[in-house]
Amino acid sequence: MLSKNEMGLLCNLFNRGGWVLDFSTNEFDTFTLGSVGIPLCEHYRLSKGKSLVAFINEASLADSQRLLFDLFEHYETRYQCEFESRDDYPHPQHADRNYGPRYRQCKKFVEREQSIASPYKQSADFIKKEFSSESMNEQIDLLMRMRTEHPTDAIGKSKEVLESCCKTILTNQGIDIPDDWDAPRLSKETAKLLKVSVGDVDTNGPEGKIVKQILGSLQGLATGVIEFRNAYGDGHGHAAQFQSLPVRHAKLAVGSCLTLVEYYWETYEWRKSRGLLK
Repeated sequence: MLSKNEMGLLCNLFNRGGWVLDFSTNEFDTFTLGSVGIPLCEHYRLSKGKSLVAFINEASLADSQRLLFDLFEHYETRYQCEFESRDDYPHPQHADRNYGPRYRQCKKFVEREQSIASPYKQSADFIKKEFSSESMNEQIDLLMRMRTEHPTDAIGKSKEVLESCCKTILTNQGIDIPDDWDAPRLSKETAKLLKVSVGDVDTNGPEGKIVKQILGSLQGLATGVIEFRNAYGDGHGHAAQFQSLPVRHAKLAVGSCLTLVEYYWETYEWRKSRGLLK
């Protein structure tokens, strides 16, 4: 959990002389109601900044951390002008580049806590260990950093990690990969090799329909990550008015990618251990 000192540093990043970032009073109440179930200004009858501090001082650590993390995600989405070197980001109310060093300080312990709480950190660690490839390990580490630091780039990297997994499995089995096989084709051929495509499921048993549904969703993950990348990732040019997606969307893409890669690799190892693959 965050220490009291770390919570104070985050509050100082958000509190701009009684304001909290670019929120109006109504917007802040709506935001905090959605985050922790309490419209803080209405509850405390104080300014936005003082209401935030009052809540952090009396709420549970879990609730305080939840609100601070939600505010940090809002900050990263809206206040890139304070910590990025580019000058073409919008400048919301109270933006000030002097907050950049404070953001980078806060980023370290926010990442620490989010990494511990991440539901797919174990998947990332598993993949790094099982692939035993320096290149793949570097991709996984980069992907985990990019999901919060550069969410648009993370979506593109998710596709690359999925492609690397599929190519590794197919190549290990002596399958030549044509140059025109795109990511959906790679995923489809890998699923076929591992016999986890929808057509391989026997639906006569009581669990067959459920398994088939799950496997269909699994392939949907692959398609979704790829389409996400094509629309919003780093692989294509964007119009000048293009804005990066919120961090939570990048986390969705990364989490989906790692879940699928872990499933493919575990199935690959399982089939090899039983002599079903070489």
